[in-house]
Amino acid sequence: MKIFGLVGWSGSGKTTLVAKLLPELIGRGYTVSTMKHTHHNFDIDKKGKDTFEHRTAGATEVLITGTRRWALLHENRDTPEPPIEDLLDRMEDVDLVLIEGFKSHAHQKMEVFRPGVGKPLLAADDPTIIAVASDAGDLPELAGKDVALIDLDNVNAVADFIVGHTGLEAEAQDGAA
Repeated sequence: MKIFGLVGWSGSGKTTLVAKLLPELIGRGYTVSTMKHTHHNFDIDKKGKDTFEHRTAGATEVLITGTRRWALLHENRDTPEPPIEDLLDRMEDVDLVLIEGFKSHAHQKMEVFRPGVGKPLLAADDPTIIAVASDAGDLPELAGKDVALIDLDNVNAVADFIVGHTGLEAEAQDGAA
């Protein structure tokens, strides 16, 4: 299972890019899952629902299932957030996991950068960022750095980079994908 990250400041278009990449990569025959990191407290459960009652009563994990999907809710309680490797181990084996967020983890990433957001370019100081997808024509901050610059609006080019960089293309030629 290959992993590749997408990072960037809030409002840069990470989620929009992931939503465009998924059908492109799946259309090429790859199985793709996603992992999204947030710094905000979140809850996908609702007060009054059975699963919410199970969790608030103290269950460490609650699995809910139906004919169309299932979800596993895990309460960290007073334990730290698990490492990304542990979370990946819990995921179904697929060709590629696109990871949105986890800026500080050491996996290789593409930065989604829009100068209009008004934040600095992360790739200038982060060696794990090996490519930048941007709506800017040129980024002088990347001068002298071995970082690919890709047009953010060219989803095919972004997908080509990810497929080529992760080695999925070679595996597909060998019949694995």
